[in-house]
Amino acid sequence: MPTGMHIRLQHTRPCLRLEDRKPRTVQHNHVCRCVRAPAHCCQRQGCMADAQSSPSQALDFLTLLQNLKKTKRTGWVRKGILGPESIADHMYRMSMMAFISNDSAVDSNRCIKLAIVHDVAEAIVGDIAPSDNVTKEVKNQLETEAMCKIRDMLGHDTAAGQEIEALWQEYEDGKSPEALMVKDFDKLEMILQAQEYECEQEVDLQDFFDSTEGRFATPLGQAWAKEIIKRRAGEGNRDKNVT
Repeated sequence: MPTGMHIRLQHTRPCLRLEDRKPRTVQHNHVCRCVRAPAHCCQRQGCMADAQSSPSQALDFLTLLQNLKKTKRTGWVRKGILGPESIADHMYRMSMMAFISNDSAVDSNRCIKLAIVHDVAEAIVGDIAPSDNVTKEVKNQLETEAMCKIRDMLGHDTAAGQEIEALWQEYEDGKSPEALMVKDFDKLEMILQAQEYECEQEVDLQDFFDSTEGRFATPLGQAWAKEIIKRRAGEGNRDKNVT
């Protein structure tokens, strides 16, 4: 998309194509009806709405999630990885990380929810990578508007709509212990996947490891990253011995 063109988000539109992700400006006439929840989420205060999404609303949302299953992660596509993981693949293994972590410093169930929700806006805007040259501010605005549309899709005043939006915002804010943990899972899943692709496809994905070095905020994240790096080094040594 040429620089300067305006974007109107529609909840029925497909994810942005890779070739469309270029610097752009965002039209500011969209009025978002969402009331931003605090990072700790209304559910913790017991003020979550009781209204339930209708069957039609629920199926519209679930159909939208198909985009997460179909859209391949941008970083792997640009590296020429064969059969790259989808956004949904990435979110699933992050959720399992949260499930098995059993860290007493965080609410594991909340971490699972954050992992499931953290990339849901990408069902509308696609997987915008750092290499797309889209500023953090523009990316955040695109995803914030997408989350407003998702909340409206589920029902603006429904429990599901409010909780999903609040969880997404908590992750974006990155201040709660659970959000910090799940942000570590996000990076861990990426380097674990990179290590697997290096073994399977004989590619060099060092830049993915470089981008996460020193950026793990939790002791568990640091420990798991150290184990992944150790296994990666072991694979490299084993390959040298074979040759």
